[in-house]
Formats: sequence, C-alpha cells, structure tokens
Amino acid sequence: MPYSVQLYTLRHAIEADLPGTIRRVAEIGFTQVEPYNFVARAAELESALKDNGLTAPSGHAPLLSADQDEIFQTARRLGMGTVIDPFHSAANWQSAEDVEATAAALNAAAKKGAGYGIRVGYHNHQWELESIINGRTALEYLAEHLDPEVVLEVDTYWVAVGGQDPVDILTRLGDRVKFIHIKDGPLTTDTKAQLPAGEGKVAVLDVIAAAKSLEVGVVEFDDYSGDIFDGITRSLAFLTAAEAGANA
Repeated sequence: MPYSVQLYTLRHAIEADLPGTIRRVAEIGFTQVEPYNFVARAAELESALKDNGLTAPSGHAPLLSADQDEIFQTARRLGMGTVIDPFHSAANWQSAEDVEATAAALNAAAKKGAGYGIRVGYHNHQWELESIINGRTALEYLAEHLDPEVVLEVDTYWVAVGGQDPVDILTRLGDRVKFIHIKDGPLTTDTKAQLPAGEGKVAVLDVIAAAKSLEVGVVEFDDYSGDIFDGITRSLAFLTAAEAGANA
C-alpha cells in the first residue's frame, strides 16, 4: 500500500521553505503527499511536486465554507483525485438534523466535484465519535446519509481519543473508507505528545488491516515535540518494515 504524508504535519517548515521541505519529504522516501491550503500555493506546490517526482492523490480543503469551483479547479491542476473536507466543528455533530445537513452539503459538493473529475471525502476529529446519534456515532450516522460517491478519510487517532475502537469503526464503515490518517501517541488531546507510528497506544497495524478498501495510508502529526522530519522518517520506517515482514 502506498503511504503519503499530510503536509500540515510540516506546516512550519513549509512556511519557511516549501521547495526544500518537499525535497526532504522525497529524500525520506515518500512518493505521495496530501496537501492542505493548496489553493493559496498552487503554483509553488505544483512545481515542487514535479521537481521531486511526487504525486498528490488527495488534498484537504474547506469544501463546506470556501469556493468549491476554485478548489476543484486547483485540485485538478495538481493531479488530485480526491478533495477531503478536513474539519467541521463540534457544534455541527450534536443532533441528527445537523449531521444530515452536513451530509447534504457533502453530497452537493460531490456532485459539483464530479464535473471536474474530483471525488469528495470527509475527515473526522474526535467529536464525531464522542457524539451519539440514534444509537451510533455521529460519524457512522453521517456515512448512512452520504451518497455512495462520497468517501471517508478516517483519522484513526482521533477515533480513539473520541472513545471508540478504530478497528471496530473501520470495520463498520467498510468500503466507505478509502484513506486513513496514521498517527500514534498517548490518546489524549495533547497534540505535542503525539509519537511516530508504532511508538504509542494505537494498534497501527491492526488499524491498517481493518481498512479493507484502503487506497492510501496518510502519515500525520497534528504537532510534535521532537524534530518533525525525524518523526515522519520513523513512522515511514515502521510502516515499510512491517509491510516487508508481512510479505517475507
């Protein structure tokens, strides 16, 4: 399975030197990235990806609050196949009506995206798992109201922080899940305490195995107290070593 890295992980380095950061990502061994805020830096990002032989199969953009046509046009320019809305605040997950409204907005975005050849997805935080709607998590309730074309990118760390078992959630969501965020740590909201994959409390390999229709596993740190390039290097090394061992 190909592994990507969410560029938000490297946001401070990117602000200082986008081309140099993308070059280091390639040198570490990643072949794919997941950009954020890509409309604002499309030209520079396009050049850096091309120069380093990287692709961006997915990207994050605020589909529910920004110009969707501009987002989809830019995504197509960068070669993305899927644009994922990364954040819808906790207040929007407390009632069936609110979740249904979010599903309707994502369904409408997916119809517009299809005109550009772009698929639409949604990425969770912990509150979609903390909120229970009609006996299931708000994330699962959302999935029930999404059109088949809309996919999910499950942030498995925030699932666990939200009090749910990521393996169970991925199993129940099934084929809807095409991307996951791979991160590790103590399962708290202290983002600086996050750790490279395999070094915390997440059963990372079990999580990956539970995502039966997974297209890309995306390494991400929301924050990190150490050197972030070392962090993503250790994450990728753990993942590739585990994959090599499984194939031996």
